[in-house]
Amino acid sequence: MPFMLLVLPAAALAALVAAVAPSPATLPFQNPDLPAEERITDLISRLTLEEKIDCMAGGASVPRLGVVGSPHIEGYHGVAQGGPSNWGRRNPTATTQFPQAYGLGATWDPDLVGKVAAQEAQEARYLFQSEKYRRAGLIVRAPNADIARDPRWGRTEEVFGEDPFLVGTLATAFTRGLQGDDPRYWKTAALLKHFLANSNEDGRGNSSSNFDERLWREYYAKGFEQATRVGGSRALMAAYNAVNRTPAHVHPMLREIVMREWGLDGIICTDGGGLRQLVSDHKAFPDLPTAAAACIKAGINHFLDRHKEAVTEALGKGLLTETDIDVALRGLFRVSLRLGLLDPPDRVPYAAIGSTGDPEPWNAPETRALVREVTRKSIVLLKNSADLLPLDRSKTKSIAVVGPLANTVLLDWYSGTPPYAISPRDGIERAANPSPFGPYPINVNWVGDMSDAAIELARGKDAVVVCVGNHPEGNAGWQIVTAPSEGKEAVDRKEIALRRDQEDFIRRLYAVNPRTIVVLISNFPFAMPWAAEHASAIVQMVHASQEQGNALADVLFGDFNPGGKLVQTWPKSLDQLPPMMDYDIRHGRTYMYFKGEPQYPFGYGLSYTRFSLANLTTSKPSISGKEKVLVRVDVKNTGARAGDEVVQLYVRHVASKVDWPAKALKGFQRVTIPPGQTRTVEISLRGADLAYWNVARHAWTVERGRVELMVGNSSADRDLTLRKTIAVAP
Repeated sequence: MPFMLLVLPAAALAALVAAVAPSPATLPFQNPDLPAEERITDLISRLTLEEKIDCMAGGASVPRLGVVGSPHIEGYHGVAQGGPSNWGRRNPTATTQFPQAYGLGATWDPDLVGKVAAQEAQEARYLFQSEKYRRAGLIVRAPNADIARDPRWGRTEEVFGEDPFLVGTLATAFTRGLQGDDPRYWKTAALLKHFLANSNEDGRGNSSSNFDERLWREYYAKGFEQATRVGGSRALMAAYNAVNRTPAHVHPMLREIVMREWGLDGIICTDGGGLRQLVSDHKAFPDLPTAAAACIKAGINHFLDRHKEAVTEALGKGLLTETDIDVALRGLFRVSLRLGLLDPPDRVPYAAIGSTGDPEPWNAPETRALVREVTRKSIVLLKNSADLLPLDRSKTKSIAVVGPLANTVLLDWYSGTPPYAISPRDGIERAANPSPFGPYPINVNWVGDMSDAAIELARGKDAVVVCVGNHPEGNAGWQIVTAPSEGKEAVDRKEIALRRDQEDFIRRLYAVNPRTIVVLISNFPFAMPWAAEHASAIVQMVHASQEQGNALADVLFGDFNPGGKLVQTWPKSLDQLPPMMDYDIRHGRTYMYFKGEPQYPFGYGLSYTRFSLANLTTSKPSISGKEKVLVRVDVKNTGARAGDEVVQLYVRHVASKVDWPAKALKGFQRVTIPPGQTRTVEISLRGADLAYWNVARHAWTVERGRVELMVGNSSADRDLTLRKTIAVAP
């Protein structure tokens, strides 16, 4: 009998499907009123083995059951759906681009950092849910809770600084901003990177970060722990490197500490190609199936690799069981539940974002205003010895804007495509002549290089703004940079000195015009021996902000008083640093152990006004490990204009039997004070933050004794002007 194709009318076909398939409403995993674990058990029971393996990459989607998962996206300083690396792999989609994470750290403002992340989350939801786009994802690979232990690290731009308390506080704020404040659902999921001690690029595929148990707990893991336990992140990416010679992807720390101790019960994923590197680079396993089995047993449940064949073969060889896969999948679906991906839209408070008629969030005036505010607050005034800044519009008739970064906004590898970008030249031109009928028209000319023409342009001008710094992509292809002081992903810096041609250019400008302002646009510390000594004014800011030029002009003309602070110690030269692969920071890294005098200390930054600190008091004369003490200090603006000060609280353990750093940051607050006024700043000091990791007991321990509280506006001893000793009890 010949084969006959039966064609049914649409209505009949729908009825047939309904008769043979259970109604979605009857499936327990789709019932939002059932307990989460019960729903997950039901969903996993309905999956084929192949579907289970497929869920361990991509977005954990199961089309057959109508399960829509979410891809991962990048989002260090804005949703990345374009940019130099073409994230999203389609035509670029504009998204809001804030300053790099290094600059977000320089704001020393957790609330503001949280707003940045909340804006990212809004845009990710919009792109994922709107009919116009239907792209991106709700799992954001951010923040990076690694620590900038060395200024040569090529990915310094991705992190908030060198101090674990600062990094932990800001990573927690970023996590909360991404996930939102709904008690049941997340707006997006924060996936922390890269666990653990991932701060060298050269040889990262097989290098080992080696240090003791105290440094593991007190320094390298602290930011991750806080973002997980306090911030609520339930997703994390393992690092390429080994930790104490065990590759991070298969390290017992994932299951024993991150999952069991910290309670991370969601996603633990490989870094891109991390599975392959276990065989090819670390040579820890003979083949991919053995490596894949070890990853899953260590806690990995999501692969950024071609994993399917390796996992399938591991199952066939008995290296894994289907139960192992089932256990791993639970974490993925917990995240899906928190994102509301398995629930009816009317139950999810974020489901309407991107609906028809919703304006694109990156075009909203309030979004642009937020970027400008964040960028202004990220700017650090390093020097202003001749009070050249701020520029007086009534006395400034001509400005030259010169240098290789004068007429561009550079993006990094993890940037998206901004809807617009204001270069330094653009911003200065706008600020100089805000209206064609303005009272103080200023002539602005520019040359965007370091040529003789730029030098000639500077002659006779009332002010010269020279924009120098680094290129966040090294101005070259993958694993290639154009100068030893450049660094990026996969390339560490070999020098920290400002490029010789740039420093020579600054010297030539000063020779023809001493009213030269150095604008250092960089995501690394730079040693600038000549400029640090001889330049009249130095301003530092990072890359990638779409409002870079407007924010810079706001600061140069005094429309905003800079208050950013450095998040890393800036050495004078490489001679002040230990070898790059020495991960024991006690040998001279960070402000806690730095030897000698830095070019600029951690926490440093100037203002156009002056502040005096007085009357350091505490709410109690002593503190226990289970208590907190309020540290109060009066801050007076003694200058003539409003400004921001970052009050920083450091502690020093007195006569302790335990080895401690010379000082450690334990609190801070950024405050805006009008001229002539005084504000009482309150900083909460937790007794638990005075604990050390007791190796013998494998527990946090508060030592009985005394601590000296030191309050000031940088980590330098000369700036810690207020001190008080209090007792500590366990």
